[in-house]
Parts: sequence; C-alpha cells; structure tokens
Amino acid sequence: MADVLPLVEARLRSALGEPDARAAVTFLGTDRIEVLRFQEGDIVRYATLGMSAQPMSDPTAVLADPVEGPRAELVLSVRAGLADTDKVLRPLAVLAASPQVEGVIVAPGASLDVGEPLWPGAPFTSVLVAEPGGLVEDLEFDEPLDPVRFLPLLPMTPNEAAWKRVHGAQALQERWLTHGTDLRDPSRGSVPLE
Repeated sequence: MADVLPLVEARLRSALGEPDARAAVTFLGTDRIEVLRFQEGDIVRYATLGMSAQPMSDPTAVLADPVEGPRAELVLSVRAGLADTDKVLRPLAVLAASPQVEGVIVAPGASLDVGEPLWPGAPFTSVLVAEPGGLVEDLEFDEPLDPVRFLPLLPMTPNEAAWKRVHGAQALQERWLTHGTDLRDPSRGSVPLE
C-alpha cells in the first residue's frame, strides 16, 4: 500500500503554502506525528501530519482494519502575535495520536480535551472538531481507501465545552455565530451561554 503521508503533505502545501516550521513528536507505541506551521498574514495555522498514516478504527472492533476506515489530519488557525501559540505543538500531537492511543474516531462534532491549556495562558483546554472541506479539500484515494479529511479545530473554553455537552455542537456553533465570536482570537473569553 502506498504511503499516504507525502500526498497529505503535498495537499497541505498546495492549500496553505510552504510551512515555515515543523516539529515531530513520538509517543510510546505510536507512529511519529509532525506538526507543520503555516503563516499567512496575521493568521498562523498548525496542521498535523501523521494521524492519517493509519485509518481510525472502531474501538469495539477486535482487530483494526489496516486499509479501510476514516483518515484525518487536524488544522488549527489562530491570530499570530497575541499569545505563545507555538506551544500548541505537543497538545496537537497528543490529539492527533488519540486514535492510535485511545482507539477513538475523530469526527466533526466531537470534543477533544487535552486537560491543560492548549498553550501558556490559554483559556482553552479543549477543541471542537468542525466540518472539513473549507480550508483544505479532502484528499481522495482509490477504493478501498477512505479520503483523508482535514478537520478544523475550534478552541473551546471549559464553560463552552460543558455547554456543548448538554446542547450539542451545532447549538454552540450557532451561539458563536450569533455573538460574532472571533474563533481565531487566542485569548478570547467564553461566549455568553445564557
């Protein structure tokens, strides 16, 4: 089977330009996860590379299918220069390794929590996984391989994460939209939840 990662990196470069930095993290028992940083004006984007090397498998399956199953990479966009967001590299790698480590399938609408601030002083410890296809198009493969989806991550405050658990991802996204929340602001406060 062909290695998908060079194709994934080529798709990221064609959509986001040349990365100006990259870092690699390896966790015991997992494949290496890289995080690439792309700068575009006042926006900095962090994209994982390595999560899509293996398909995500149903945690209840006895054996993981080495070919079939959803594949994804994660993309986080924030305003540059307002916080030390480069420290998000390790938390992003942790999230990207979660399908291998915890056997979870990362999909739109899911919440992912790292249990600590995403970067020093960040008001966020978790992210909402948003719908793919806007920033980076899916990378299609021949059958039986599933496409690689590039999933945007939207940082959530603990209050927003708790509210989302009760009301759902769609309701939280509508609240953000109604209040004109700048989801790329690395130091924004929680949206009004009443």
